[in-house]
Amino acid sequence: MILTKADIINAVHQELGFTKNQSIDLVESTLEIIKSKLASGEDVLVSGFGKFCVKEKRERKGRNPATGEDLMLAPRRVVTFQCSGKLRDKINKE
Repeated sequence: MILTKADIINAVHQELGFTKNQSIDLVESTLEIIKSKLASGEDVLVSGFGKFCVKEKRERKGRNPATGEDLMLAPRRVVTFQCSGKLRDKINKE
């Protein structure tokens, strides 16, 4: 099963009793805060869920799989996720 943003909005609407527009604003605002913090290079910790970390990747040698041509991959930042112990226990319990 895939959980979409629309599913989260509907759950907030139904389970917490917010109006549909309030639910949309709440979910959108939360995701925008997370995105802006990650874009500025900060880690985001959601207690009981996990931690989103920004990692720096160095320039490295790569290969085009279609042509076999060697090339250099540019340095970049990636986001990784480390789940919390509580989430890990819940996943393994079921």
